[in-house]
Amino acid sequence: MAGPSDVHEWVSFADPDEDRTWMFDVTFLASRWRCVYGDGCKGVLTGPAADRAEGCCSYGAHFADEDDVRRVERAAKTLTAEQWQHRALAKARGPIARRDGDVTTRLVDDACVFLNRPGFPGGPGCALHRAAIERSVPPASMKPDVCWQLPLRREDSTDEATGHVTSRVGEWDRRHWGPAGEDFHWWCTDAPEAFSASGPVYLTLADELVGLVGRAPYDLLAAYLAPRVASGVLLEHPVVRRRSRART
Repeated sequence: MAGPSDVHEWVSFADPDEDRTWMFDVTFLASRWRCVYGDGCKGVLTGPAADRAEGCCSYGAHFADEDDVRRVERAAKTLTAEQWQHRALAKARGPIARRDGDVTTRLVDDACVFLNRPGFPGGPGCALHRAAIERSVPPASMKPDVCWQLPLRREDSTDEATGHVTSRVGEWDRRHWGPAGEDFHWWCTDAPEAFSASGPVYLTLADELVGLVGRAPYDLLAAYLAPRVASGVLLEHPVVRRRSRART
């Protein structure tokens, strides 16, 4: 009998410095996924919307905590009008919206206030990301946590009896958006065209992974994955497997 079509391989090991077990999604982190914003991204609306160039910015960013908010507020104050299309509006109303305990980036015309739209002289895309690249600093130093982490996702659980923490690191897929995720016409980790990078995720998103888990756990992960990737003995991502079956 054939196994489940969405099988992933995971690896786990103890944190060298904390009372924590790390679990990493080998199947995704060894895959050739890449962000295809500007190169085939259809957005996360209920229909294809590549022409809007919104990527996953259509609903604004939900902040993780007040440190996340303060970092983005500080970064916003440093942006110029050449870098940020909606700078004047954000200065007048603030870039952050607080509603019923929900803290998000403000929306302008149904998308994030930091998103420069098609027709803007500097080109479409995240103003914070653009500024970070121009300053040669990590985008994580300026962008909301959820924005620089996507499509990586870390989930922590704590054993109430022992206090031991288990942290799972894998891909952010539709289900993590709740019921709204099922309404997306398109999501990048479901899309075969997004699995076309020149190298594996654990290398192409190394900075993001270090920011998410720390240097020591990342180094252990990289040391484990390097010979696996070199050998080619890996379970392909389900999206890639489905594409391969469709071609045969």
